[in-house]
Amino acid sequence: MKFHFLTTIIIVTFALVSGAHAQKRSVGGSLTKPRLTTARSAAVGQTAVVIDETLAVLREKPSLFSLPLQRVSRGRRLQILGSRETDGVTFYRTAVRSNVGWIQADAVFGKFRPGDEERLAKLIQASDGFDQIEMAVEFFMMYPASRFRPTILVLYGDLLEDIAAKLSKDANSRLSKREMAAAAAPLHSYYLNFVSLDRYRKLGVVFLFNSATKQFHYDGASWAEIVSKHAGSPEASEAKKRLDVLKQKMEKTTAVR
Repeated sequence: MKFHFLTTIIIVTFALVSGAHAQKRSVGGSLTKPRLTTARSAAVGQTAVVIDETLAVLREKPSLFSLPLQRVSRGRRLQILGSRETDGVTFYRTAVRSNVGWIQADAVFGKFRPGDEERLAKLIQASDGFDQIEMAVEFFMMYPASRFRPTILVLYGDLLEDIAAKLSKDANSRLSKREMAAAAAPLHSYYLNFVSLDRYRKLGVVFLFNSATKQFHYDGASWAEIVSKHAGSPEASEAKKRLDVLKQKMEKTTAVR
């Protein structure tokens, strides 16, 4: 009987200690559970735009070592479903067509995140080629009232006028004079249907053509916007100069030899 009584006391004591230990461990676990910061929580439910294609890999899990599902192209709009930090970076959970996965937050830009406006302006200035043009177009759509807009507008126009010169050289070497003469269609129609213009037209870029000089020129829309909407900016005088030069180029009546 005495042995049974002592056994009962030992069992009850062990149960109480085990329960207290489990409760303490549970409380400790809840205290150490990682929580999202306010900035990352605010991203959930927002729409972001893919800009940096180098980082735009949709992955199965939020890790730089996770299986890549697909690369996401620039301009893709994504809804943010979740957020998590791993491998020293932040990942956003999102869906691209039938794939649901995680994409590095640095690959996307949005109005909801402080600093993205300036970050994209710097990225545009550091880029080159067609990527630079595409990024600028996205910037104009995302931040119509940006303080960086006049600077990007000047850069955008200058880039497109440089591209116009390259397109002119390419068209003059590839378009057949004999074929154009035989078909008897207007000369300017051949040039304005030149295949290399297509990718720019899809972005809303307009190139003019001077039939006398056989040269393309950017229509100057970005410079005109600075003059009309940002007249008080430091870029306004430069934009006016570029528009004057454009007018002179379009009035040329002979080709430069």
